[in-house]
Amino acid sequence: MKKLIFAAVGGAALGLVTTIQVAGPLVAQDVQDSGSVYEQLDLFGDIFERIRTDYVQDVNDKELIEAAINGMLTSLDPHSSYMSAEDAAAMRVSTRGEFGGLGIEVTQEEGWVKVVSPMDGTPADAAGILAGDYITAVDGESVMGLTLDEAVTLMRGPVGAEIIITVVREGEVEPFDVSIIRDTIKLTAVRSRTEGNAVVLRVTTFNEQTFPNLSEGIDEQVEAAGGIDNVDGFILDLRNNPGGLLNQAVFVSDAFLDAGEIVSTRGRDAADGDRFNATVGDLAQGKPIVVLINGGSASASEIVAGALQDHRRAIVVGTNSFGKGSVQTVIPLSSDGAMRLTTARYYTPSGRSIQALGISPDIIVEQPRRQPADEDEEESVGNPRTEASLRGALDNDSLTEDEIRQIEEDRARAVAAAELREDDYQLAYAIDILKGLNALGPVTHSNE
Repeated sequence: MKKLIFAAVGGAALGLVTTIQVAGPLVAQDVQDSGSVYEQLDLFGDIFERIRTDYVQDVNDKELIEAAINGMLTSLDPHSSYMSAEDAAAMRVSTRGEFGGLGIEVTQEEGWVKVVSPMDGTPADAAGILAGDYITAVDGESVMGLTLDEAVTLMRGPVGAEIIITVVREGEVEPFDVSIIRDTIKLTAVRSRTEGNAVVLRVTTFNEQTFPNLSEGIDEQVEAAGGIDNVDGFILDLRNNPGGLLNQAVFVSDAFLDAGEIVSTRGRDAADGDRFNATVGDLAQGKPIVVLINGGSASASEIVAGALQDHRRAIVVGTNSFGKGSVQTVIPLSSDGAMRLTTARYYTPSGRSIQALGISPDIIVEQPRRQPADEDEEESVGNPRTEASLRGALDNDSLTEDEIRQIEEDRARAVAAAELREDDYQLAYAIDILKGLNALGPVTHSNE
């Protein structure tokens, strides 16, 4: 049998990635006060039998027992739960990085399904679903009272089928319906591009391809820039990244660190703890790094942000992260189902647990809500009067063609930066930080 250990929000979510580790079969632990336990089990048996014989309608024995098991697990914390054989099979499919669904990572809060983050380029993302939204109904059926697994089952369905979800959003007076067409969700781990002189690494999830994609993306962008000397720095965008493989979080952190602890995990038994350390090698070659996070950055994302922040290798910018500092183990059961159980907490290099607290950015930068444009105002500022616009204005004949070309290129970059600021203020802010750090020149670290 295999035991799965992961660092991702919402175990029964529509996008789940896990890491596989060999383990032995599930063995019942000895109980000192066995008499009391047996009495409680007898009580469970009595209640189960009474339901079977006296409930107003026939019940399915298997479903009844599974519900009891799930109730026992969900009473522990929001991330422990029971998965039926069907749910466990669906989870195994999702670990391959392709599955049918909406493309949202969810958790449960006060009985409602809460969106941790929409995945980039998915139907949910295209439909405008936001991190922090609450899903209260699916196709008109309320999710209140359902377990997270049951609510997610309602949202699953064949590719191409329409689903109507009812959303409650902060700032909106009334709930509203959103129509989404289910699609095949393909998880792209890392998207890399260059904005100005900054290399942007958008990490959407932590699956088996994350570190290879990251390494390839850095190489491609540095080569396209004409070498590392032409790069101001790197932006690691972890916004709305719900987590994934713990080992990939370690690899990504290690990519920018030369030494020191990355993360540690501590369980109920001290002997069960693990500690992960960095190895020599910095893919960024000492260039400054800015990490972007928000309320949708969870678990494995928080491990990376916390490690780079604690080692002062990166400046963390954005808003407070989700705050999931626990580790779940998914243990296969003899029924082909599985049990998801919280078995440890993880800690950043400085020894802090971010459970329920999250990672606090070094610089808090909110993403402004997009405001409707005022057409009259746009027209008035679209063509500002300048000296060059005046009739009969003198030409500037003191510049060479190369100097004029350089001025035009600088102006084009400034215009592009302004447009980016309108589209993604947090990213534009991060790029400005890298420009400032690059202008200061390399920082010399002292061992004294």
